[in-house]
Amino acid sequence: MRKYLDYSVEQILALCAIPSPSGYTKKASEYLISELIALGYSPSVSNKGAVLVELGGTGEPLVISAHVDTLGAMVRSINAQGRLQLTMIGGYPENYVESENCVIHTRCGKQYSGCILLKNPAVHVNREIADTKRNFANMEVVIDEKVATVEDVKKLGISAGDFVSLDPRTVLTTSGFIKSRHLDDKAGSGLLLGVAKYFASHKMTLGRKVYLFFTVYEEVGHGGACGFPADVREMLVVDMGAVGDDLGASEHVVSICAKDSRSPYDYDVTNKLIATAKTHKLEYAVDIYPFYGSDAAAALAAGHDIRHGLIGPGVAASHGYERTHVDGLENTLKLIIEYIKRE
Repeated sequence: MRKYLDYSVEQILALCAIPSPSGYTKKASEYLISELIALGYSPSVSNKGAVLVELGGTGEPLVISAHVDTLGAMVRSINAQGRLQLTMIGGYPENYVESENCVIHTRCGKQYSGCILLKNPAVHVNREIADTKRNFANMEVVIDEKVATVEDVKKLGISAGDFVSLDPRTVLTTSGFIKSRHLDDKAGSGLLLGVAKYFASHKMTLGRKVYLFFTVYEEVGHGGACGFPADVREMLVVDMGAVGDDLGASEHVVSICAKDSRSPYDYDVTNKLIATAKTHKLEYAVDIYPFYGSDAAAALAAGHDIRHGLIGPGVAASHGYERTHVDGLENTLKLIIEYIKRE
């Protein structure tokens, strides 16, 4: 199992390096397709850009999903000083991106680096900094180019509607921690590639038809609404496990979600996930996520008649500078593989 875990970690690091805020995910999808083809599969792409691949098997179809889109921003306007005002993609507290390096992706294909700062950010000049509300009304992107006016910025090819990606600052420590933005859900996507590699190597006959599905609009609410085969009867979402006060999950376990802020997950699916974790002596926690929604909710809201479950490695500091550990990744990878094999 170790080589599949190592491969998954390698893929997580590679995916974190590819900018993919919701709506700007083509390069991430292309990367997934190239990796799946290299493993011997024949992936397809939906009209929305989601990637679907069949692992094989016969019997009642199961789709296992993760999302490759991330949080980010978009240029709302250019102000008189040649700075950029932003609008949010996804949901996060704006203080989480203060002083963060970023990249502006223009519609003409050029890219420019910048930094998201408070307006008038020098403590030697502005005594009100500590009390300034952190929001995009009071924050701006300072572009790393010689610009001082609206026209200067427009000459670079930057305009409203350009995507802005955040520097992931990905680090793999010698102690096994991965620190990065966008582990939600590059961690889940990397694990699904590990699952694909495992079954490509073992060439076993699966007891049910299994699909992997990588969505591209989860952070804005409609990633799982469509794009997977009509014959699917069950959906297992692999997303980050919530870590925080009064929750059992940590960065070292696989988290099994019994209920999120929208609804309970399917009783029988959740029971089977727990039983599988127990049988294979995995480190796991069963939790309720108080402020959370997944692609399963999007699928159900769109009218799909499916059973649904949610698991993932414990990820700390969600929607900020996140952290997980290879222990949690390993427990999650094993649970996915054993869950497929038990059917």
